Amino acid sequence: MNRQIKIVLTSLILLIGCAGTMSKLGIENGQLKECPTTPNCVNSQAKDKKHFIEPILITGHPLEAKKHILNILKELKQSKIKVVEDNYIRAEFTSLIFRFVDDVEFYFPDIKSKEGLIHVRSASRIGHSDFGVNRKRIEQIRSKFKTMNNE
Repeated sequence: MNRQIKIVLTSLILLIGCAGTMSKLGIENGQLKECPTTPNCVNSQAKDKKHFIEPILITGHPLEAKKHILNILKELKQSKIKVVEDNYIRAEFTSLIFRFVDDVEFYFPDIKSKEGLIHVRSASRIGHSDFGVNRKRIEQIRSKFKTMNNE
């Protein structure tokens, strides 16, 4: 009986702690927030190889690209779009089992241009490693984006 109580209490503490608090996100001086030193974040504006991921390249109007990104986010499971601004989108992805939350951001630096790129950042709110989930998520979104643009 004592062992069961310890297991239940430990589980509750872990689950309560898994919600995580959202750090300050968004764009500041044309930059998405830097990744922490932990390996659970990718950012197309990162200067270090461990966190760097390629931005999403676009060959059309950024407003059309933004519409495609929003459609992709709507169809992905565990995704909630939280912020939509002229040149910025933020979504949250929540894992099924432990309810870990990852913040995913898209920055359209030149919204008036006909060509360009979308800067991306995907990061876990808590923990150390994400087992590559954030990198895989951005690559999945990139793949869906390319497919939408080729239709």
